[in-house]
Amino acid sequence: MLGAIEAGGTKFVCAVGEKDGSIRERVEIPTTVPSETIVKVVEFFKRFEIDAIGIGSFGPIDVNQDSSTYGYITSTPKEGWRDFPFVQTMKEFFDVPIGFNTDVNAAALAEVRLVAAKGLESCLYITVGTGIGAGAVVQGRLLQGLSHPEMGHILVNRHPSDFYQGKCPYHQACLEGLAAGPAIEERWGEKGIDLVGRAEVWDLEGYYLAQALMSYILILSPQKIVMGGGVMHQQQVFSSIYKYLPEFMNHYVFLPDLKDYIVTPGLGNNAGITGAILLAELALEEQGDGSHASGARE
Repeated sequence: MLGAIEAGGTKFVCAVGEKDGSIRERVEIPTTVPSETIVKVVEFFKRFEIDAIGIGSFGPIDVNQDSSTYGYITSTPKEGWRDFPFVQTMKEFFDVPIGFNTDVNAAALAEVRLVAAKGLESCLYITVGTGIGAGAVVQGRLLQGLSHPEMGHILVNRHPSDFYQGKCPYHQACLEGLAAGPAIEERWGEKGIDLVGRAEVWDLEGYYLAQALMSYILILSPQKIVMGGGVMHQQQVFSSIYKYLPEFMNHYVFLPDLKDYIVTPGLGNNAGITGAILLAELALEEQGDGSHASGARE
């Protein structure tokens, strides 16, 4: 049996499942501080015979297996979690292979292996919620190099009518600083869920996200883009993206039918936790062949 952790800024989703990505049992645990949250995580997994664990975590994290801080959550603004040795802590309780990557890379892996992008060689998964993050599968493999992608922190051009300063503690007016959930709330004075009838809110949101998608498409040329997270529950955002993206591209590159190309997660809210199960499977395979690869192929 495989264990999986989707570690988010507000909650941890823990599950046990099988190699096909199916979930047998799951639980949600509030993200407080490690000394509280990890105890509950361990209690959940101690009930099962676990062969491997996959962790899809909020970041930034260190995914370089040759690094002295591999397995750490690094420069996160999340109180209590900065420089937390995530993998090492789990190893203290479970002597099994542990796969470790970002929550969005895990979700991208699940979508390309199982659902929305199944059968394709590339996929981009973007979550827009408390923060903005993206994971990518390129030529059938999870994308990482110097580190994992941090696509939520790219710079975008301000809308001429937007004078909001931005909320990112590192870059202020980057994409996350202008378009994540907390930025929406601070700019408009209400939570997004209470702004459903305000068309201008979601038009502006699509304006910023479409700029980011233009950059991602030009650089990575993904065959499918999957967009999830709480903000993307507002279908108006998709309509705004579909409007602005062709304008920004201006016929420079071919765009397929956007309603088929930029879609909601095929796994819904289970994309991240299902991807974490697949990370556990990969970790088990890597132990068997001695490799450090992060593959997505069947």
